[in-house]
Amino acid sequence: MYLKNIQLANFKNYSEAHFDFSDKVNAIVGSNGSGKTNLLDAIHYLTLCKSYFLSQDAHAVKFGEDFFAIHGEFHGFDDERSRKVSCIYKPGGRKVVKLNQKEYERISDHIGQFPLIMVAPYDNDVIHEGSEIRRKFFDMMISQFDKEYLHNLISYQKILAQRNILLKQFWENRHCDSALLQIYNDQLVPYGEAIHTKRAEFISTLILVFQKHYDHLSDSKESVSIVYRSELATKPFAESLAAQTQADFNAGHTTVGIHKDDYEFLMNDRSVKRFSSQGQQKSFALALKLSQFDYIYIRRKLKPILLLDDIFDKLDESRISQLLHLVGNEHFGQVFLSDTDEDRIKKILSKHGIAHKVFRVGDIAFASQKG
Repeated sequence: MYLKNIQLANFKNYSEAHFDFSDKVNAIVGSNGSGKTNLLDAIHYLTLCKSYFLSQDAHAVKFGEDFFAIHGEFHGFDDERSRKVSCIYKPGGRKVVKLNQKEYERISDHIGQFPLIMVAPYDNDVIHEGSEIRRKFFDMMISQFDKEYLHNLISYQKILAQRNILLKQFWENRHCDSALLQIYNDQLVPYGEAIHTKRAEFISTLILVFQKHYDHLSDSKESVSIVYRSELATKPFAESLAAQTQADFNAGHTTVGIHKDDYEFLMNDRSVKRFSSQGQQKSFALALKLSQFDYIYIRRKLKPILLLDDIFDKLDESRISQLLHLVGNEHFGQVFLSDTDEDRIKKILSKHGIAHKVFRVGDIAFASQKG
């Protein structure tokens, strides 16, 4: 599977643009602010229906315009038929996602149709930031190959929001209706338990692939692991909710559940965040992304599109060499790389014997190059 072409209208700094891509390696070059990362983010929108970098779709609309539109065509499927995808958004309206001109009833049904992995400079946030960032990271990873998990997660979040509104009302009125709260508990429990089970199963199988990629990137004998932390592992969810009724009432929100889960990253049984070097942390974060790629490929039999944003400035020569070794031996399918230095990216790719096509953005001029 690969993205054959993309058309942009009023997306970030692009008024209108059209790109025809190679099914192998595509290098996006240009100065800072020219639109390299924006082009990668447009590809992210086509596959996952949202920005990798922005929390609100309205911020992706070009300044002064009242909509954005992204259209792309995917090829390389067993039935030899292309898939045309459109993502259109108008501020104040709703986002519309279409497959072959037919609008999805639920945008979530599109997630996982065209798997994609993004590697970006701030991926270390999954190590340094709070538990919500780690939950979102792994939730998106699982959702790309498991529709039931995604739907359970959406249902859980909706019921949780309703339960929290109710608890806030209880707190404001200084009265708790336990019978009414139990109705929400009964709805929340099966979704929470299903999500917990899937997360635990996923981590137990991912760790084997993850260790392999970490060793490859770092040439290290360090032992790395990921530990899934959840209160549901020690007590049934229904019991925890019942035991926390008074605490939830006092807090005005739900204090226990899978929305409080976390993932602990360890190296030689010590916290990666606290005790590992920057280089080790970069290898750890990159190995997470590469194991995500392998896991999706194993489950879906499709190689995800790989986006590598500005990696040559952020990784040392050894890690770049190890990563491009995987690119060169066709471990990956279609790959997009961005860089500010066109000569550097051509030199690096040619050194590793990697055939590629170069796109210079800013002036939206195109050039082709074969390694």
